[in-house]
Amino acid sequence: MARYTDSVCRQCRREGTKLFLKGDRCFSANCSVSKRSTPPGQHGLARRRKASEYGIQLREKQKCRRAYGVLESQFRKYYEMASNMHGVTGENMLRLLERRLDNVVYRLGIGKSRPMSRQIVNHGHILVDGKKVDIASYLVKPGQVISVKDTSRDSEYFKALRENGVAGEAQKWLEFDVENLTGKVVNLPERDDIDLTIEDHLIVEFYSR
Repeated sequence: MARYTDSVCRQCRREGTKLFLKGDRCFSANCSVSKRSTPPGQHGLARRRKASEYGIQLREKQKCRRAYGVLESQFRKYYEMASNMHGVTGENMLRLLERRLDNVVYRLGIGKSRPMSRQIVNHGHILVDGKKVDIASYLVKPGQVISVKDTSRDSEYFKALRENGVAGEAQKWLEFDVENLTGKVVNLPERDDIDLTIEDHLIVEFYSR
């Protein structure tokens, strides 16, 4: 599968906002967006024309897609799923993205970033209701229990996690027992629970053209 392998900080600079793809670095003085807010490339400082309506919609779609780390074909499928659900399409799409297993692992604080959480899932460290799930796009449901596999708990990373606790704010729709490295999906996420500054109506307008 195709995957972006260049510096993820370039993605943040291209979208002009922090996408929190580098964990602790995003909160430090070394954050690329804080140091250089211009887009990457030799023409980053060049004067740019006013963005068109299409350009604004495209950038919002790209920002959301890159924040969650999904490919264009995957992102389009989430939009199609959301459009077939009851409710507001844009909000439905963000809820689906939030329910991805790699994002839930990140929201619980098990991984310091979404890319890191995706790697943790792909390497088979995560159990859902006691069964190993190594598919990052797996959609969790209320009542399901997310935990770290017993044989993985003795690794240096997970030992440090138990000792130091998790960073970031607790999520209202999730519960996490850091001592046992076990979390639970209490409810489906609401729009207010999603802290990314994404104007989802622009994404809907982009795909509705």
